[in-house]
Amino acid sequence: MNYPRIRIPGPVKYTSSTSESGVVDHSWERLIARDLVRIVFFVPRDNFDIAAGVAHALDSYLRAVEGRPSALFEYTCCYWEPSRLSDRGWELIRETLNPKERRDFDDYDEDEAFYPEKAGAEPYFGIYGEQDSGFSFTYHARLPWRETPPGSVSVLRATLPTEYLEERGADFVRELALDMASRLPFASGHAGLALEVVYSSVDRLDTLGPLIFRHPGFDIRDAGIRDNLGTRVDGVHWMNFLGQPVLGELGGTEGLRSKLQSPSTQVRELDGKRVLVTLGAEPEAGDLAKGQSLPAYRELARVLEPWQEPFPWGFLRGQGRASDEEALRRWWRRFLD
Repeated sequence: MNYPRIRIPGPVKYTSSTSESGVVDHSWERLIARDLVRIVFFVPRDNFDIAAGVAHALDSYLRAVEGRPSALFEYTCCYWEPSRLSDRGWELIRETLNPKERRDFDDYDEDEAFYPEKAGAEPYFGIYGEQDSGFSFTYHARLPWRETPPGSVSVLRATLPTEYLEERGADFVRELALDMASRLPFASGHAGLALEVVYSSVDRLDTLGPLIFRHPGFDIRDAGIRDNLGTRVDGVHWMNFLGQPVLGELGGTEGLRSKLQSPSTQVRELDGKRVLVTLGAEPEAGDLAKGQSLPAYRELARVLEPWQEPFPWGFLRGQGRASDEEALRRWWRRFLD
């Protein structure tokens, strides 16, 4: 299948501020939006419990991108500025995934708690390909409290360029996502077509809007740890990983299967408590201009509606145009209305 190419050129405008120079305008020559494949898992556990599973997922991803120099270019760790990926970078990443002790954030002193990422309480790292390449792998673990706040989850995210999907095929990408998921006690997760969007541009839909409404199969929601997704579901995608409690409330695997009639939908039990719902043999962008409305996606969206995350872009209020917020709300419910 040939997928729509969405590459919206920049530049990206942003500002910085220092006491010496005040507010300074900058311009970054990069894409505002790019089509790709995104794989995400939301895991309601702390780093100490899931580091080994994340290490397995990382190794799976590294095998998948082996021989592609553009896929492994920069890294960040503990929110440092991006640096060229080096032996030191790999050492820091592997240290993050080899925790020696469990320590609750409640026990951190005031200085450590001021910047928990650098104190090691909130492990984070990212590996990125060359600019606009579409390759990335990031992991952000939640803070380890003795009483975990509601909705707190660790988030693992990986991306691949659409060209990779076309080259290797949907079966390969599906098996990669399954392998990455195999040792993660996720509450939910997904894989499918997405747009990587510079979020300073999300609240200006002049260019992006016509594309996302024409092709509903592209996801633009890039949930992170601050969203506190918990056990809610982050929309509907090509591959939909469901764990507890949502699966149990749906009546388990058989209860869910009975609610889905689309011939292209496959429900696969993973371990009795988790399931994978795949909507078709390969991801679809859809094209409303050609009558391709993705009925299997709409059917699953109706089934999962009680557990779908509410409209997630509260940060738009007071920042963008009211019409843009209304449009994004309509896009968020594109499979329901």
